[in-house]
Amino acid sequence: MLIRRKEFLQIGSLATASMMMPKFLKAFESAALVPPGNKVVVVLQLSGGNDGLNTVIPVRNDIYYKLRPVLGIKMDKAAALTDEVSLHPALTAFKNLYDEGNLAILNNVGYPNPDRSHFRSMDIWHSASKSNEYWNTGWIGRYLDAQCSGCDKPTQALEVDDVLSLALKGETANAIAVKDPRRLYGTSNEKFFKEVMKNHGHDHHDEEPVEYLYKTMAQTLSSADYIFKQSRLHPTGATYPNTELGNGFKTIASLIYSDINTKVYYISLGSFDTHVGQEAQQERLFTQMNDAVKAFTDDLKKSSRMNDVLLFTFSEFGRRVAQNASNGTDHGTANNMFLISGGLKQKGILNAMPDLTDLSDGDLKYNVDFKDVYATILKNWLNADAGKILGEHYNTLGFV
Repeated sequence: MLIRRKEFLQIGSLATASMMMPKFLKAFESAALVPPGNKVVVVLQLSGGNDGLNTVIPVRNDIYYKLRPVLGIKMDKAAALTDEVSLHPALTAFKNLYDEGNLAILNNVGYPNPDRSHFRSMDIWHSASKSNEYWNTGWIGRYLDAQCSGCDKPTQALEVDDVLSLALKGETANAIAVKDPRRLYGTSNEKFFKEVMKNHGHDHHDEEPVEYLYKTMAQTLSSADYIFKQSRLHPTGATYPNTELGNGFKTIASLIYSDINTKVYYISLGSFDTHVGQEAQQERLFTQMNDAVKAFTDDLKKSSRMNDVLLFTFSEFGRRVAQNASNGTDHGTANNMFLISGGLKQKGILNAMPDLTDLSDGDLKYNVDFKDVYATILKNWLNADAGKILGEHYNTLGFV
């Protein structure tokens, strides 16, 4: 059977869409399912550098309004948490989570010698490296390496996207990237692909790229079938917003309820790179985020799984304190993180708001290393060896 170029590219794109399936996939398929109580992490990446000061707002700080005469969000518009602190007006569900005791806010998170390049700073967050180190593995990928070394029930991570992020790539194990299990399952079961697999073995043994794609496709078919069937075991009956993020969270919820042995889910929203006209862009993205997270957390509460799930947000950096001439903000440094769970040990605003009287060249100073947050989640939530995964010892915090 000869493969034409167009068909070759089709196979290649399918292989890319599913990413490289881990070698332990077959062992994973036969693994015993984990009962409710299985701790799960959901990472929500705010791509592009979200403006933290207009997310968690110091509504009684005169410096904030002086440096943001147009962009500063007035107290009567914002969603009040305390007398001093409010959330962006679009984040009503986050305020409710705060009031319920299911939300914690960590301020001034960053790392030493910050980099203001999107790509470089995101690599640092993904790899959990220092700013002068260049690593080709991610912190979740190395978690998979550590957990799945010689074990008969390997742990899996899944990214709701078409392409796998560095964060989920390990030395020996990768996560799976799939945006829509139903679509991947349907594509992988189309007649053309079935015919390709049926005829494999009759020719092309000397063509390594084709042989490689055959192998990848076999893994893809296996994985697509498995993930799709697991997501259908206990599909969520809840209503989610018909947005990409809403559909992604619906997929995650269905997989959590299926008790697929997936410990980490990863999903992204963006772009938050608001150099121009920030107000409308951030509000649009926050509305999507708010509605999707509300549907997801309402679903978890109804299903009594809120205590099992830790959802956290991060962005590669914050924005500068002063607005620019285009009613936007430029690349900054330290930022805040949301931590959402029914299993939080510390709730509310966990540390001091940014000190706007003590800036570094117009930028916020970090006082919490993001690697301390990772270490806390790895050790206290996922019961993993944080030092081995992160390459050195970092402090653990008390939020879980």
